[in-house]
Amino acid sequence: MGSNVFTIYCVPTNLVLSKISFSMTSMCFFYNPILHYIYNHRKTRSFYICKHLCSLQSTSTVVIAAESLVRRSANYMSSLWSFDQVQSLSSKYIGEEYTARAHTLKEVVKTLIYNVGNPLGTLELVDELQRLRISYHFEDEISEVLEMIYYNYYKTHNKWNSMDLNVKALGFRLLRQHGYQVPQEIFLNFKDKTQNLNPQLLEDMVATLNLYEASYHSFEDESILDDVRDFTTKYLQENLEKFDGNISSLITHALELPLHWRVPRVETKWFMEEYEKRSGINPTLIELAKLDFNMVQAIHIEDLKHSSRWWRNISWDKKLSFTRDRLVENFLWTVGVSYLPRFSNGRRTLTKVNAIITTIDDVYDVFGTLDEVEQFTDVISRWDLHAIGELPDYMKICFLGFYNSINEIAYNTLTNTGFLILKHLKKAWEDLCKSYLVEAQWYHNGYTPTLEEYLENACVSISGHVVLMHVKFLTSVSLTKEILQCLDMSGNIVRYSSLIFRLADDLGTSSDEMARGDIPKSIQCYMHESGATEEEARRYIKNLINETWKKLNKERACVNSKFLREFIDYATNLSRMALFMYAKGDGHGRPDVTKSYVLSLLFNSYEGQE
Repeated sequence: MGSNVFTIYCVPTNLVLSKISFSMTSMCFFYNPILHYIYNHRKTRSFYICKHLCSLQSTSTVVIAAESLVRRSANYMSSLWSFDQVQSLSSKYIGEEYTARAHTLKEVVKTLIYNVGNPLGTLELVDELQRLRISYHFEDEISEVLEMIYYNYYKTHNKWNSMDLNVKALGFRLLRQHGYQVPQEIFLNFKDKTQNLNPQLLEDMVATLNLYEASYHSFEDESILDDVRDFTTKYLQENLEKFDGNISSLITHALELPLHWRVPRVETKWFMEEYEKRSGINPTLIELAKLDFNMVQAIHIEDLKHSSRWWRNISWDKKLSFTRDRLVENFLWTVGVSYLPRFSNGRRTLTKVNAIITTIDDVYDVFGTLDEVEQFTDVISRWDLHAIGELPDYMKICFLGFYNSINEIAYNTLTNTGFLILKHLKKAWEDLCKSYLVEAQWYHNGYTPTLEEYLENACVSISGHVVLMHVKFLTSVSLTKEILQCLDMSGNIVRYSSLIFRLADDLGTSSDEMARGDIPKSIQCYMHESGATEEEARRYIKNLINETWKKLNKERACVNSKFLREFIDYATNLSRMALFMYAKGDGHGRPDVTKSYVLSLLFNSYEGQE
């Protein structure tokens, strides 16, 4: 039999052979090892074979014509933080000396909480403890004084009219935050109380600012609080230049983003700096706040180093180099969800979860072909190692690392709590990948969904439900009954948190993603559906975020168990973290956006004014 002749078109290494056609005069290609390999691996290598069977001849000529498929590239920035740099981090704020000093300071503050002597002073102290993020040391004491204030002043309607506006506003915010049912009607006559405000008087401006912050704890259809927000926003904006210097920075800060929407740990750093500038500050509070910040940061550093070692061992930054290497940024998300020392295992686990989400997202969004991601979705649905044989090598690496990590998380939960969570985790991850696949199909088909259709899928593809599914098993309560109760009752909480997450992401990243080639986001879907300009669409999405916050607030108010309240705090923090990460663009995709926060929150201790 005559020799085969091949004409092969060479392609760059970043391209794959997407289609191969054969023009043959012989069946002998089945005996050729190269063509036999190509044919047998046509699916796993993204080959599509179109073979033409011709009559046998003594000579065969085979021409392989390769049509190239360019894999998308997002051109992501490299990580700013090397493994060695992370592993070199350390803190001196570990040891008995610091623990003993913190204990002494906490005892002083406990006494202070009970001895303020008046409602306004007590509420202001609680507010400062919360903004300095040392309130978690005094949960029982704060609960007692707030309950006393609620029953003495807020529960009785006939005391509202005579109540000082500042007490009313600050108390409303703190009490709603802690689950007390304070109605909006407490502000029914707020316009009468604000007729004679003087922007030169610190007392009046503090009251107006507290009224503004209180309005962000509103529920749907609370028109009085809508009026309060409109009035205070306009008043503070119009009189900003008239304010006393001591409060102007607080007002500017609040107008940028209300306190209720801010990430607790990020806000702590900012507020400590502001607090130290005040005259007549409580030295015990600021000393404890600075010490606690640094002691908690020492725990965060150890959590980050642990996560960094896992990331190096899984080797995805090298083996899957087309994905975002964002280990430190993924850890920053977990600090935003909960900075508390007792959530150490949660931060380590969620960092893995976030890193896996980031990687799989890039497989679907950037690198994988439609056939490949369809196969990948099928393998994840089956959760079967034997099914990975036909996957491309990079997907084998991705799936096996993912499979082992999630099984390990499920195993650790089983040994710690006795609760088998694997079926819940598998379902959440399967739903996520199916939502990614829907977006991949939309992209390849050039389809623009309606806003409703987009959000229905995007509330899942944003990954909030996967993160919060893991969070449910990472809270401090581990009773099976309470975990099952959380699974049953948390649906709306997860949905509203995920919707805020999605919309914040779209506002910050849609321009970059559309430029590199992606499906239309909520902004573009609304523009396509309504004919709105981009500015109008962005305004609409921001209003949708505001309305979703009201729904989330209502869910918070309905929570009546300590376990559910802990979970909803973490879910709310996920929404806050999204607003923070995407406020100035893609803070997750572009590490330079969040670099200063990584340095100040994770790498550098807080010294402040000495």
